[in-house]
Amino acid sequence: MNSLKTYFLLVFVSVILLIGCNNNDSEEQKPSVYLVGDSTVKNGQGDGAGGLWGWGDYIGQFLDITKVDVENHALGGTSSRTFQSKGLWQPVKDSLKKGDYVLIQFGHNDAGPVNDDFRARGTIGGVGDETEEIDNMLTGKHEIVHSYGWYIRKLIKDAKEQGAIPIVMSPIPRNNWENGSVPRNDQSYGGWAQQVAEEENVTFIDLNDKMAKAMEHQGQLKVTGNLFYERDHTHTSAKGAVLAASLVVEGIKESDNSLKNFVVEDPQISLPSKRNVFLIGDSTVANNNDEEAVGWGVPIQKYFDTTRVNVINKARGGRSSRTFRNEGLWEAVKDSIEEGDFVLMQFGHNDGGDVIKPKHRASLKGMSDSIQEVPKPDGSKEEVHTYGWYMKKYISEAKEQGATPIVFSHIPRNKWNNGKVERVDNTYGKWAKEAANQEDAIFIDLNDSIARKYEEMGPEKVAEFFPKDHTHTNMEGAELNALFIAELLKQNKKINLRDYIYIPKDIE
Repeated sequence: MNSLKTYFLLVFVSVILLIGCNNNDSEEQKPSVYLVGDSTVKNGQGDGAGGLWGWGDYIGQFLDITKVDVENHALGGTSSRTFQSKGLWQPVKDSLKKGDYVLIQFGHNDAGPVNDDFRARGTIGGVGDETEEIDNMLTGKHEIVHSYGWYIRKLIKDAKEQGAIPIVMSPIPRNNWENGSVPRNDQSYGGWAQQVAEEENVTFIDLNDKMAKAMEHQGQLKVTGNLFYERDHTHTSAKGAVLAASLVVEGIKESDNSLKNFVVEDPQISLPSKRNVFLIGDSTVANNNDEEAVGWGVPIQKYFDTTRVNVINKARGGRSSRTFRNEGLWEAVKDSIEEGDFVLMQFGHNDGGDVIKPKHRASLKGMSDSIQEVPKPDGSKEEVHTYGWYMKKYISEAKEQGATPIVFSHIPRNKWNNGKVERVDNTYGKWAKEAANQEDAIFIDLNDSIARKYEEMGPEKVAEFFPKDHTHTNMEGAELNALFIAELLKQNKKINLRDYIYIPKDIE
């Protein structure tokens, strides 16, 4: 009887061990998708710095990552030659196992010099066996340089030797246009990549042509500033990277490559969350629906990278630091603020005067904690604080919500005295600065900066910006102020908002 129990126990243990081994084998056999390429596959650290992304950063969202792993080993600045000569390929090759996949895209950097003391990354054009023997000026090493096709072929063969499945792409197109069309690279790197892939009997995806067609369908105006930035014709935005990744997957699905079995049918694509830039202030910031009274907050959006930030203008005409708060306008903004947002604030134009005048918008002068109790039209009473008190509350509460507050002194009026624009550096400009300093916030003296700009232009020219009164600008004046504000934000190294601002070279 004991021997029978022992027998069944051994059988039970064997079954458990067998199941465990099978589970381990299953886990070990989970294939990996390795990506090798340049910055158009992975830009920088793959964190979207500068708003630039590679398609390799998003392709994982199109694949069932419960069944495959995705590893993006691409590195910006590399060519088919230097990715291997710098030792970047070897660890990928050593990690490959049977059934893995290797997605290969090079070419953007292969056209550079074969030998120089800067990058020395160029390859010989074509797919032949010709070589060039050099003493590398950059590395100091003796090197035999091969053709682009030779290097791509080596990647393919190395992958196959490890039992992996290579897939070759032509390089994505640059955002260059000729007569409404995007030039192809089928006569150079794209064509050479295809030739080698066909000769080695591996999957080829003409990513260059696919993406060029998609770009042409949208048109140059929609592509620039959306898929690519005007400042960079090679590297894509997040949306451009997603498009390229979707086209790689489209090519995989059109092929007989087994990677198609891991493609998600209905992918839910998640783009990087945008940060919000809230503007609060008075009519010199707001959209007043009046062509003769346009706030600088209306045109400033054009200088922001709106693929990464939302510019939300909550300024309201006629408001002071006091009434913007008391009317609940600030509460609505504060409730919308998320960690990492920005709040640009400018008040002062409506804070002057007597606190009990009918508009009930003036604040007490200065920075103190003084309070004046004043009657309201409905018979209730209001505690009115100083301008500095209100400004400090905006700053501290913005920071409590995780936002970065940026304080401006208010833009100058069209008031002149002996050839100089009237300043507020002894009143609201001074107090705005003190409030920012006391709350450890960034302050920009907009009043003085724009006043100096006006003085350079002269009273006659500046008068053209103020057709209605001495406070409100037309669109031309608002455009001038918005550009100047964007430049001030861009120049200030303490403001991490500067990375989201782009000023075209032709107006710098």
